[in-house]
Amino acid sequence: MTRTQVQFPDPLYERLKKVAARRDWSLAEVLRRAAEAYLLTIADEEESEAQNWTLPVLKPSGGLIQDPADVHAEADGVLEKLTGARRG
Repeated sequence: MTRTQVQFPDPLYERLKKVAARRDWSLAEVLRRAAEAYLLTIADEEESEAQNWTLPVLKPSGGLIQDPADVHAEADGVLEKLTGARRG
């Protein structure tokens, strides 16, 4: 493992410490898990160059990539509510 030093604004640091305490983890464990979760939401440069890249859609439930085709029913419901019409 590589050791590093990071600076956080005080309010963010306090929130991170509270998360660590609630889960009985070290602050380092919280930061490792946060970094891993973040990396799942961005395209890897090497992979994106080799493949046809598409815009990722983030779920509001934690930043996991969601297929836009999965949200048609939700979009149709919003459209119908706003305009009274369904997308055909």
